[in-house]
Amino acid sequence: MGMRHLHNARLLGATALIATLALAGCSGGSSDKSVSTTGAPGPAAAGPAGAPAERQAEGGVTQAQDQAQALAQAQAQGKGQPGAQAPNLAVDQRSIIYTGSITVRVKNVNASAAQVAGFATGSGGFVGGDNRSSGADGSGGDHGTLTLRVPSGKFGTVIDQIAGLGKEQQRTTNTEDVTEAVVDLDARIATQQARVDSGRRLLAQAKTLNELVMLENEVSTRQADLASLQAKKRRLADLTALSTITVDLLGPEAAVEDEPDGPPGFLAGLKGGWNALVASLSVLLTVLGALLPWLLALGIPAYGLFWLIRRYARGKAGAAAPPAAPPAAPPAAPPAAPQPTDSPQ
Repeated sequence: MGMRHLHNARLLGATALIATLALAGCSGGSSDKSVSTTGAPGPAAAGPAGAPAERQAEGGVTQAQDQAQALAQAQAQGKGQPGAQAPNLAVDQRSIIYTGSITVRVKNVNASAAQVAGFATGSGGFVGGDNRSSGADGSGGDHGTLTLRVPSGKFGTVIDQIAGLGKEQQRTTNTEDVTEAVVDLDARIATQQARVDSGRRLLAQAKTLNELVMLENEVSTRQADLASLQAKKRRLADLTALSTITVDLLGPEAAVEDEPDGPPGFLAGLKGGWNALVASLSVLLTVLGALLPWLLALGIPAYGLFWLIRRYARGKAGAAAPPAAPPAAPPAAPPAAPQPTDSPQ
């Protein structure tokens, strides 16, 4: 019986530990972390000398309930503390992602590309991509596309410097305010970090193998969630710290690609179908124009030769045919026999 009571007490103690771990994870502030670990009962905490095992288990559950009440009070006090101030959302403190593109027609694409790369490195950034192509006949149809990553504070300056290299054709700039996303990520990371720390402290107090396995799984799950949140924060920090600029450099004879006027729809489909029909008719007329001289040069003599051969064949067939015999007269029909007449009675 004593072993059975001791086993039941350990099970109740493990249940109390899991409840304490779940309650401690709800805490996001420093005050919550201190409360969630203070007085956490061990799974096999020794009670008073000679106390029954059932009473020790009941004491562990009571301590877990007391911890839950203390956590709720600490959270309520944390909300009313004057130190919990809202983040600074001034314009110079906001997190903004800048992206832009510019198309410039220049005299020499290669020389201008070197200058663009100098603008990027001089501003503290770097060239993320460089793609160039030259015209087939060397008539000035060169084209180059460069992707720049420059500090956000130098975004407008670098674009203006690139525009001064030649004749600006197109310019597009976009901004995305991600301040709320950054603040939300900071809060979630702090909360998750507190949950990981509390899980590690409870893991250090585990006494049985089952408790150790359960707590290790819980801590590993919380650490994976924390790493995911931190990766998102680093991605946002990279996008806000370095802006992206796409530079298109056109040679003197290079064509500018037309951008779509709007989102796809019925009118866009109708316009695309009409353009396809016009293009098909243009190809058909081009092929017909290329074949017409050959048809005139070869078709007329071929038709004249065919007409002469056919006429010659008809004349030869008429001369070789014998004269037709007159048709024979049909034989005379025999005279009809007289019909007998009936005599009156």
